Amino acid sequence: MSTQHLYGTPAPQPSSTSPTQPNPTDAPEKLHLTSHNQYKTPRLLRENLHPNPLIQFNTWLSSALDPKDDSPQVKEPEAMTLSTALPNGIPSSRVVLLKTVDEKGFVFFTNYNSRKSQELTSNPYASLAFYWREISRQVRVVGRVEKVTREESEEYFQSRPRGSQVGAWSSAQSTAVQEGEVQSIVDEKTREFEGREKIDCPDFWGGWRVVPFEVEFWSGQPSRLHDRFRYTRPQDSEGGEWEINRLAP
Repeated sequence: MSTQHLYGTPAPQPSSTSPTQPNPTDAPEKLHLTSHNQYKTPRLLRENLHPNPLIQFNTWLSSALDPKDDSPQVKEPEAMTLSTALPNGIPSSRVVLLKTVDEKGFVFFTNYNSRKSQELTSNPYASLAFYWREISRQVRVVGRVEKVTREESEEYFQSRPRGSQVGAWSSAQSTAVQEGEVQSIVDEKTREFEGREKIDCPDFWGGWRVVPFEVEFWSGQPSRLHDRFRYTRPQDSEGGEWEINRLAP
């Protein structure tokens, strides 16, 4: 698989004149949404699909980041909902950023002591969901997880802004803290690393790879008659051939 380097879109920044946080006491006790958006994208047909879902995903992601036609650019298409679960089945979800798609799967980086990492360690399966509102596309991934090599984690860590490197050392991610506690540690670590050209990657920080055995591509169509195609292969067959099926919308 060839490698292409793409830059994600910058996250939107709040205006200096942004309104203050809404007052929770002003919120209604119940909300009922009645809008019905109609989706219309080019039809997704079986002959459009690559036999390998990872390459098909890279095609869609490249198009979202750098559209070649009149399609709008998707804001932060690398953002994905990562869902994990405890061994007893209780799930949790959060949005993280995709950093690499390689020949094996989807890679993101985090603190290995965080809640997500603890759940991935105890139950090594995860799902991902990408939603690209601007072009009415979704991608859903299910797979087992594995840690990336230490070399991969260190290489990516060195590409991060220095402030993010300091932040990784400063935050005991997912633990309860007092107001101002994290900033105090950041200030302490900033002084500790002052004058150092290189900040080493912490042992408790690194990458996870989701190795898929199921990938679905969804393309919005009118009247909720969406185009859906699902790739599947046996869970224990990392190099196995993919089966592709159209799904009812």
